[in-house]
Amino acid sequence: MRRQIAQPGLTTAVATRLAPRPASRLTVLLAAITSLALLCAAPSALAASLQEAQNLLRQGQHAKALDEVNELVSTSPKDRQARFLKGVILAEMNKLDEAAAVFLKLTEEAPELPEPYNNLAVIYAQQKQYDKARTALEMSIRTHPTYATAHENLGDLYTQMARQSYDRALQIDSTNSNAQTKLKMLREIMTVGGRNPAATPAQPTVVASTSSKAATPVAPTPAPVAPPAPVPPKPVAAPPVPPVATVPSAPTPITKPTPAPEKPVEKPAVKENSHGDVQKAVESWASAWSRKDVRDYLAAYAKEFEVPGGGSRKSWEQEREARISKPGSIKVGLSDIHMQVEGDQATVHFRQHYSSATLSTSSNKTLVLVQRGNRWLIQQERVGR
Repeated sequence: MRRQIAQPGLTTAVATRLAPRPASRLTVLLAAITSLALLCAAPSALAASLQEAQNLLRQGQHAKALDEVNELVSTSPKDRQARFLKGVILAEMNKLDEAAAVFLKLTEEAPELPEPYNNLAVIYAQQKQYDKARTALEMSIRTHPTYATAHENLGDLYTQMARQSYDRALQIDSTNSNAQTKLKMLREIMTVGGRNPAATPAQPTVVASTSSKAATPVAPTPAPVAPPAPVPPKPVAAPPVPPVATVPSAPTPITKPTPAPEKPVEKPAVKENSHGDVQKAVESWASAWSRKDVRDYLAAYAKEFEVPGGGSRKSWEQEREARISKPGSIKVGLSDIHMQVEGDQATVHFRQHYSSATLSTSSNKTLVLVQRGNRWLIQQERVGR
């Protein structure tokens, strides 16, 4: 499990990956962030002191960094950025109980933020309190359904718990071939991810740089699935021949007209320029985001847009406007675009590259668009393919 313990920056969230860690202690990710709205812009003097404390932390001068941030907390006890950074420093000094107390307090004060829950889960996992870690990650995801780090950490946590259960089964019965096979598969998966489950646990260390891009985990390639054999069409029975009606005065037979067979229902044809129109709509959406044009950005979504997590449309729009309008530039790029258009609906898969002054991420994304008049609008948005 990667540990994301955030370090306050000045505007938005930034995550930095660590070098691989032994899975027996759960690999962790430390991140440098200003947690969403930890969250209000700090005064220039406070921001400078926060930057100084973060620089000391990057240099490995934990004690000095803690002194600096303690002074900030004493003068500004309500500043969440300073307390958040204090939690990071305490975790780096392996003072896990004290760090957990800091993050737990932040979750109580700002339950809408996902990062403190995530960091709290990492600490619980290090202490092998896996049930608490799972609950904290689920809370992180509930507050922010598209928070990819929490989703991945939850998957790693389940993997680690499964490995321990198989180990325990083999301790009870060393001849259990099923447990041996499953444990071997888990170890292979963890090795593919760059982890060594047999290594001795090591203490996590902070990556000095906060601008390196996260490496994309390599997933095993699924075996190709053969397409189902085509089902031959059923023969269409010829319409029955109506009986011949005769009239005594006229021997010539009179036949009833045979009804014409119904035409099969055809799928709506895809217009020749539909793919181009869909791609133009997606690129315009990304351009509005990059320009920080909130009106055009929100106008790219259909009225029936399905809000992630099932919240209200109004709350979602307010949250998006608050994030996009924060100080600093934004750049959103798209690559590896693939789409499928059927009638008035299109599904688009692509790689999204997002960067700002303090955040640089790349992730897979899927948009489902519907045609409304001459426009293609976003009906669904989700992370992954």
